[in-house]
Amino acid sequence: METASITRKELREYLAKELPVIIEETPDIQRTVFLISRKDFADKDRTEDRFDRMFEELKKDREENNRKWEESNKKWEEHNRKWEEHNRKWEENNGKWEESNKKWEETGKRLDDLIRQSDERAARSDARFEAMLEEIRDIRSRQESSVGALGARWGIAAESSFRNALKGILERRFDVRVINVTEYDHEGFVFGLPDQVELDIIIRNGEIIICEIKSSMSRSDIYIFHRKVQFYEKQHNCKATSMIVISPMIDKYAQTVAGRLGIEVYSYSEDVRL
Repeated sequence: METASITRKELREYLAKELPVIIEETPDIQRTVFLISRKDFADKDRTEDRFDRMFEELKKDREENNRKWEESNKKWEEHNRKWEEHNRKWEENNGKWEESNKKWEETGKRLDDLIRQSDERAARSDARFEAMLEEIRDIRSRQESSVGALGARWGIAAESSFRNALKGILERRFDVRVINVTEYDHEGFVFGLPDQVELDIIIRNGEIIICEIKSSMSRSDIYIFHRKVQFYEKQHNCKATSMIVISPMIDKYAQTVAGRLGIEVYSYSEDVRL
């Protein structure tokens, strides 16, 4: 009887196919396999205890992860809340800025209007002022002309009245004689052309005091008075004892010239010393 040969590979394939069925159907083989593999596998209690520990650790890990996740969610929600608050404040500030800009623009417009109105009023005021100034210039010019003419007439009358008053004061106070002399200058020595020369002469104990009485005296009036005195001295072959000018208004340059020519100057008749 011949024995069939089988290869190792065929045997492995056969065992892999038939051995699980044999173990499942044969309790003794199951026990043998269990006893052989027992040292490599934990028993039920140990396995359950290990699974319990694993589940507990997983539970703790899950709870810890949940806690961390909740904390993360809370932080995220807080960040979101702060961000929303920041956005709200930013929007409020933007609204305030826009309102402020609007008010500034309105204020700028009102200021421009005020400046424009002020410039217009200033222009109108300048025009009115110039018109008033021109009118004042015209009035002043007319007044100066009128006052000049009046002054000329008043000066003549005043000098005549002043001369008569001075004559009365001097004659009563100093016991002198005051005479008004009018002579004709044929050669034009005094004025450059032939003309009448009028002088006031004060005579006291043989002294001859020649006097000029005018409402005002200028430097040229002093020079003319001095030439009048020279003309009188030449005409009468005499020398004046003194020369006196009496005037309430005497120019400062006229006083300088009078001092240089030896002419006494008085503003009031009461000041005259004879």
